[in-house]
Amino acid sequence: MLKPILLVEDDKRDLELTLVALERSQLANDVVITRDGAQALDYLLRQGEYAGRAEGNPAVVLLDLKLPKVNGLEVLTTVRASETLRAVPVVMLTSSQEESDVLRSYELGVNAYVVKPVEFKQFVAAIAELGIFWAVLNEPPPGSVKAPRRHE
Repeated sequence: MLKPILLVEDDKRDLELTLVALERSQLANDVVITRDGAQALDYLLRQGEYAGRAEGNPAVVLLDLKLPKVNGLEVLTTVRASETLRAVPVVMLTSSQEESDVLRSYELGVNAYVVKPVEFKQFVAAIAELGIFWAVLNEPPPGSVKAPRRHE
């Protein structure tokens, strides 16, 4: 079973564009959408409304920087501090080109920082490449995927 892609985006237009781009990339992964940082953390930590979700981490987290409730940097900090989540690839997908945001994201352990292109075709191409790379091509670190237990 394919791991889902977690998309954390509060802007309705950016959310729709990202979903269209992922669909056009023909990835078979499900996309889980959360609209703020607190909801994203609930999903990742399997708490609150997501307490009953199946075990397992997403293939990648596409994380907006400027989010309500809990911002992207705070979500990233929590992910990297968690033993069960720290190996999950996180891509900051944002409109911010501020050097301080880029530096801080990398200091906190982001895997990639992508500035959302304003031109639709560029945006679709960027999202498709991101999805394919992180959900299909990227080889996760050993031990980040639970292997079935052997009974000897």
